[in-house]
Amino acid sequence: MRMARREAVAGTALLLGAAAGAGVPLAAPGRRGAWKALAREVRDELAWAWDHYRRLAWGKDEIKPISGGSSSFPLKNHHLGLSLVEALDTLWVMGLDDRFEEGLHWVLEHLRFDVDGEVSVFETSIRLVGGLLSAHHACGDPALLAKARDLADRLLPAFDTPTGMPWRFVNLATGKPRESVTSPADIATYLPEWGMLSLRTGDPRYARSAKRAAQAVFARRSGLDLVATQIDVLSGEWRSRRATVGSYCDSFFEYLWDGWQLLGDPDCRRMYQICVRAILKHQQRWQDGSLWFADVDFETGALVSSEQDELAAFFGGLLAQGGAPREGAAYTESWAKVQARYGVLPEGYDYATGKATQVGNALRPELADACFNLWLLDRRPRWREIARDHFLTMRRWNKAPFGYADLADVTSQPKRQADHCPGYWWSEQMKYYYLLFADTLRFDYRRNYLSTEGNVLLGFRRPGG
Repeated sequence: MRMARREAVAGTALLLGAAAGAGVPLAAPGRRGAWKALAREVRDELAWAWDHYRRLAWGKDEIKPISGGSSSFPLKNHHLGLSLVEALDTLWVMGLDDRFEEGLHWVLEHLRFDVDGEVSVFETSIRLVGGLLSAHHACGDPALLAKARDLADRLLPAFDTPTGMPWRFVNLATGKPRESVTSPADIATYLPEWGMLSLRTGDPRYARSAKRAAQAVFARRSGLDLVATQIDVLSGEWRSRRATVGSYCDSFFEYLWDGWQLLGDPDCRRMYQICVRAILKHQQRWQDGSLWFADVDFETGALVSSEQDELAAFFGGLLAQGGAPREGAAYTESWAKVQARYGVLPEGYDYATGKATQVGNALRPELADACFNLWLLDRRPRWREIARDHFLTMRRWNKAPFGYADLADVTSQPKRQADHCPGYWWSEQMKYYYLLFADTLRFDYRRNYLSTEGNVLLGFRRPGG
């Protein structure tokens, strides 16, 4: 019943969808068979990359796709099989069942969190707690839920602060926290995963801690209803004045909406509506027919920067989900124009100068994420087409000898690669592409939820179920 809210928003999107794409030529819709063929190509690429990971970096956090080596994250000197965990539900929904089973076997036999090492609370939660929960949703193995709970228990000490906002880092073995100055995203990107963990275990501590942290950030918003990028979790005092929809704040807004969408929490809906109404009022800018969201002073609304963080490209999909489909479509089209110009999006782009300000690309999924959420709402072929281009240019420029690689420079010809494949590549864009193109029976396209890391916490359909 809760997912009916997404369907209600979809009705609004259909009424306004024609105006949302005004001025943007739409290509002819692809045939159903052509999209399914493209989905098979996506699946084949993931299987190819997995087989290299299995051979060269099994159980390691991240493969180096050019050299065949590996790197560790989120711990500095210890591997937790990050890419493997992040890949599990993607493998499952693609029907790569043998590969899913071998990954599951490794997790059950080898994944342990009793490590004397410090991790980012935020990154560890969205990637590993979320990855284990989505794998549990896929196959139902109770050991996965137990591991997710064990890890969350090791992160919980970070939330023991006077404000309820968590420290940025915590030691998995000792519970010792570090670094009190952190961001809204680091503080408040927990409720969907931790809310589901509470629902599945019957332990309310996880949802309670996550919601309290989000409310603490919201309570400290400015008189303009904006939040800034840095705050001290001990004193509750802001340490910056910059409001942005990009990194440091992005998933704070996302998880306010998601707390309503997934868990039906009306407090989350209210907080989302207040925050996004302020963003639309104070940060919205139009430049040469394209919509952007400027960084502004969170107390005065004065312009701080016209540079756009590529991570903000997700925001168009969120706007549409939250009831602003016109703005969501327009913002996604703005990023699609940048993609058309560079092939692969640069990390930073200045809408005022029309120039890339950070020329690398860390295999980012945000534009594909926005397209997926927009398509779920209105089924316009335009969103599939943008995601198709995202996939095809990624395959052209990011494919390396042993997997997919970051780009050091998207402006060079040919584009220069960097020897790194982030763990989120396995969980995010490959899943977004596949779900957009495949029309798979393993996924409920009407009642579903994907986390900020692309983990499916609601919506899987088991074969024969």
